Amino acid sequence: MALSDPLSIRLKFGNRILPMVVERADEYIYREAEKLINGRFSYYAAKYPDQGNEMYLLMTSLDIAVRLKRLETERDPAPIQQALEKLIDEVEQSLK
Repeated sequence: MALSDPLSIRLKFGNRILPMVVERADEYIYREAEKLINGRFSYYAAKYPDQGNEMYLLMTSLDIAVRLKRLETERDPAPIQQALEKLIDEVEQSLK
């Protein structure tokens, strides 16, 4: 997939550099993701010393994945739609 307005960026995670080409409009999102990952990594490294980078990366990945799934669940309109349909049915039944 060709990028319409590509931008080369370098993201830093610990002592590792990840060069990427992203849409210019998405640069901010990538920079914020970099900050989030580094922040959570630092949090776990400070809270659980001597666990090793692999464990901190695992904790960071799980933390961010759980946050994502919570957001997806909160924004899922299906439960609200089902509740509204039930209320509509009850109203219709009471009007008969």
